[in-house]
Amino acid sequence: MTTYSESPASFLPGERGELLRALAEQRELLLITVRGITDAQAAQRTTVSELALGGIVKHMARGEQVWAQILVKGDGELPDGMLDTGQYRMSEGETLPGLLKLYAGAAQATEEAVSALPDLDRNVPLPRTPWSPPETVYWPARRILLHLIRETAQHAGHADIIREALDGASTTAQR
Repeated sequence: MTTYSESPASFLPGERGELLRALAEQRELLLITVRGITDAQAAQRTTVSELALGGIVKHMARGEQVWAQILVKGDGELPDGMLDTGQYRMSEGETLPGLLKLYAGAAQATEEAVSALPDLDRNVPLPRTPWSPPETVYWPARRILLHLIRETAQHAGHADIIREALDGASTTAQR
């Protein structure tokens, strides 16, 4: 995956570029947690949680795919697979390199979607989910991007704990 300093977003000026760079930095921290591990380790649970490193990478890739689609389409429709609980674990036959490639493609789609927006103030209708209020909710594109940054940072923290329980490695020690 391209590092945040090599990303096309690193050349965007202003707020849009700053937010995309912040997201890319969080992605990079998440990816440190999967350095040097096998597919078996990526699928291994190391805590009472159902989460494993490969499942987190898969979930983050799917999340960026979904939010990029929400930004681009802007129709308030629920993207296919948004509520799929299988996105949290590696399926039979999935590999960590395959999931990393999926994540890199999703990151690129996010950057392209955000780069193409006329501005970050554009209100986007959110898809209706089981936990949504009855009325349509709109978020500015900026808030969607901030949500992705928060979600990536949160899961990077989960991944760091999982990796440390797996073999003692931590993001801080691997940087």
